[in-house]
Amino acid sequence: MNTPGLASTLPDHGPVAEQRLAGDLAIWIFILAELLAFGVFFAAYAFTRANHIELFDAEQQALHRGAGALNTVVLLTASYFVVRAVQAAEQRASALSARWLLGAIACGSGFVIVKLTEYSAAFEQGISLSSSPFHMFYLSLTFFHFMHVILGMVILAALWQGARRGRYQPGDMNGLETGAAYWHMVDLVWLILFPLVYVIH
Repeated sequence: MNTPGLASTLPDHGPVAEQRLAGDLAIWIFILAELLAFGVFFAAYAFTRANHIELFDAEQQALHRGAGALNTVVLLTASYFVVRAVQAAEQRASALSARWLLGAIACGSGFVIVKLTEYSAAFEQGISLSSSPFHMFYLSLTFFHFMHVILGMVILAALWQGARRGRYQPGDMNGLETGAAYWHMVDLVWLILFPLVYVIH
């Protein structure tokens, strides 16, 4: 999902407008490193799955796809709210920006509740990291992403406080754009993780 300003256009002083990268350069380096780490996880999952296809298919069927799909909707909605928060701040509507961010935090909380419910059900069934290769990947991959969601909610909470104080204005959007870029990375990873672990056979 695109965030307004991810490739914002500076005032046009000629026929070709200069483009800039939204947010800190450091966050983009961090995001690339995180995507590389998840990519290694995904490749290891695919390699192991190729050697245990029947086992993975059987245990994959036991996952609650509805919960995974719900969390997909929740994260996409949160990303939409973050986009609207950036748009509102660019229009000097700080209070509205804060409300959009609060909505994104609420969606993140929904994701956490659904995921904890899934974990609780799995643990009640005696599922652990050592249960099988599939469960090892399922628990480690989803929990790694889960911790990124928690960090993302902390960032959104900080952005919400800043928006309430009118901190983000046109020309001073770096902090908000940096946090938005991180949240969209969390969203993007889930869009790969969900079909890979829950759906694709």
